[in-house]
Amino acid sequence: MRDSLYDAIVLGVTLLVGAVLVLPRLRGARAWTATVTPLASIIGSGFLVLAPLLDKHFGVMAAPVMLSLCTVAYLFGGAIRHNIAHYDRSERQPDAIVALERLASIALSFAYVVSVTYYLNLFGSFGVALTPFDEPVYGRSLATIVLGFIALIGALRGLEGLEGLETWVVSLKLAIIAGLLAGLVLYFAETAWHSALLFPPVSETGWRAVTLAFGMMITVQGFETSRYLGSEYSARERIHSMRHAQWLATAIYLVYVGLSSFVFDPAAIETSETAVIDMSRSIASVLPVLLVAAALAAQFSAAIADTVGCGGMTEGATGSRIPEAWAYIGVAAIGIALTWATDIFQIIALASRAFALYYALQCAIAALFAWETGRRPTAFSFAALGVLGLLAVFFGRAVE
Repeated sequence: MRDSLYDAIVLGVTLLVGAVLVLPRLRGARAWTATVTPLASIIGSGFLVLAPLLDKHFGVMAAPVMLSLCTVAYLFGGAIRHNIAHYDRSERQPDAIVALERLASIALSFAYVVSVTYYLNLFGSFGVALTPFDEPVYGRSLATIVLGFIALIGALRGLEGLEGLETWVVSLKLAIIAGLLAGLVLYFAETAWHSALLFPPVSETGWRAVTLAFGMMITVQGFETSRYLGSEYSARERIHSMRHAQWLATAIYLVYVGLSSFVFDPAAIETSETAVIDMSRSIASVLPVLLVAAALAAQFSAAIADTVGCGGMTEGATGSRIPEAWAYIGVAAIGIALTWATDIFQIIALASRAFALYYALQCAIAALFAWETGRRPTAFSFAALGVLGLLAVFFGRAVE
């Protein structure tokens, strides 16, 4: 009876939220469409891996660590928002800023290459998770096949047609997340009612905890996509949408991680990219299937988006010496090499370092903009934040 009730509630919330998200009025609202792109990136793959990792390594401190990650991400977003506003007011930029922007584009291109590998390795892992072939070799094989497919389609026909999947995938993912949160709230309440809440100890402390958090930075990445929507939205719209996306993502993550840290035993959580499936199974029997569906759709869509972004940036940064078609092939080649040479947690740490470098460069640009306008304290604040980004680049550590 209990299982049937939880399944019905999870499915009901998922269907209700999904129905609302596909309403033409909402899908056509500029404020929502501008917000949903960064929001979908921020709570995309991170939602699949964050709670198990934080619960296992930080115990009762999982929610504060999550808040710290979101706060640092929000500060980095502030630097990018500052740059968006400045670019909107000035057409010609100093040579130093142009050079830094070029370096940032190169760093972001590399970050996209690694993130595509990350997304498709998650795709592979979740793709085989509920099958008799739930082994790393089969997950990596599936990731390799999809990487090759994206490269082939991109080189021959371009990936623009596949980008049209994003709107529907985002709605599906957010609806399933809503269903998961509804089930988690009920499960937490039931556990609390029976006085069975857990207060697991912290297993990572000190500098090791900081470096591990540095290595998880990609899990709250994605807000920077607003920076590159200038052809569709004004600077004001992009600034507001990025801010709103980060607020909403932070609220979702804190509820998710905060509740899960008191109801799941860290000793029973495997260090696996699909650990969330086992965790969700104890909430409602329907959740593993829903999460796999969300993972497959979301990771494929995110991989397409970042491949397209990488192709465009590579072509621009090299003055069209490397066309997009060849960039797609390069993404797949590097992705396949990383897939077979590393594991998913090493890829997460590498991607986090790559994005941290991009954020550090954006902070340097923001500091120069602030210095030029006589805002010295603001310039020093952005410079200090850039140093934090560089620390993440050099000291970010993979989960072991």
